Amino acid sequence: MIVSFSLENWMSFRNQVTFSMVASRERQHGERVPKLGKYQTRVLPIGTIYGGNASGKTNFFKAISFSRTLVIKGTQPDSLIPVRPFRLDANGPEQPSRFAFVLLIDEVIYEFSFAVTRKAVLEEKLVKVMGNREQVLYDRREGKPNFDNTLAKDQFLQFAFEGTRDNQLFLTNSVSQKVDHFRPVYHWFKDTLELVAPDSRFGSFEPFLEKEHPLYTTMNEMLPKLDTGIAYLGGDEMPFESLSLPESLKTMLQEDVKEGMAVLIDSTKERLLVTRKGDELIAKKLVTYHPKADGTEAKFEIHQESDGSRRVIDLLPAFLELSVPSSKKVYVIDELDRSLHTLLTRRLLDAYLASCSTTTRSQLLLTTHDVLLMDQQLLRRDEMWVAERDLSGASTLLSFSDFKDVRYDKNIRKSYLQGRMGGIPRIVLGGSLTNLCITEERGGDD
Repeated sequence: MIVSFSLENWMSFRNQVTFSMVASRERQHGERVPKLGKYQTRVLPIGTIYGGNASGKTNFFKAISFSRTLVIKGTQPDSLIPVRPFRLDANGPEQPSRFAFVLLIDEVIYEFSFAVTRKAVLEEKLVKVMGNREQVLYDRREGKPNFDNTLAKDQFLQFAFEGTRDNQLFLTNSVSQKVDHFRPVYHWFKDTLELVAPDSRFGSFEPFLEKEHPLYTTMNEMLPKLDTGIAYLGGDEMPFESLSLPESLKTMLQEDVKEGMAVLIDSTKERLLVTRKGDELIAKKLVTYHPKADGTEAKFEIHQESDGSRRVIDLLPAFLELSVPSSKKVYVIDELDRSLHTLLTRRLLDAYLASCSTTTRSQLLLTTHDVLLMDQQLLRRDEMWVAERDLSGASTLLSFSDFKDVRYDKNIRKSYLQGRMGGIPRIVLGGSLTNLCITEERGGDD
């Protein structure tokens, strides 16, 4: 789980901003907030970020995506680090960008932080938090690893650090050198953290083409209930040689796809899964089936489905994984409401939150424009944040729990739309800069 995430000098974020998932003292919906007994704290299962266009919501998502890619893929020798500093200050592009994660991994809290420029990793630090005591596993500064005393005598660790390039995280290189000390943090970024962009395509593809997989049944039970018109998903097996793919790609697949592997090929018209059985490559194409009036079914190509139906197909695997009681997945979804009706979006959130308890460890972070989700019957105040860009072009994040006049029974959506909490568009009208607010008839909560 993400306990907190901080960023500084990244895209529209000039100053340090911290997004905390630590629960406040609020009691509302407390039955679904996970408790970390050893640390005497609670971590929220969901965090939502609202805000106008260009307020910084997607830049926040991209910061987490950048960090994940830098950790699990690293950089090539002599290549630049694709960091994107704040550009509206004279010195911003020259200063390092900073990122810091506080993570719960297998009931242990780690703090992992780093500072980078285009050319080099300037700082990198990994801390293990054990109750009231902290162990600094390593603190990379001025070209030195500064290992904890329990690790300093490990000659192989010193060797692994000396082989770490200036443009590479030591965490990444240590795992490639088969160092196990820091592997839990690396694998959290690789296997636990999942990112879904607005244009992401059906990531967990193969379970829904195999009827033996338990998620196949669950997925196909939910699709008709979400008003997609789809009865179920299926996979049409196709001869590999008949695929209209470039010969170079076919040759590469023949060489690279091993037994037990599955490679997804996604285009605007087809979604194909290529696997190997013995000496043959097998391709399956994702298709949908719709009920007909006579009781039979009609088969549709995936590109024949509406944007909304395709978005549901893309998102359902995430919500199914999150809702498994033993799940430790952390999903970060940018623009959750893209192409979805607000009632459908709420239904997905309701189903996930109903699966949460004080012992669950899955987590969902999302950005959205859908203010109808801004409802204290659905979300706690500390689970709702607003992104706002000031007149200098810098983004900030504020939790609704920071507003002292927001009571648990207040119409929080109305206050937001009236501009009392920031995060709404500023549009030039009649030559003056005014907040674009939606006014409502007087009455009810102020």
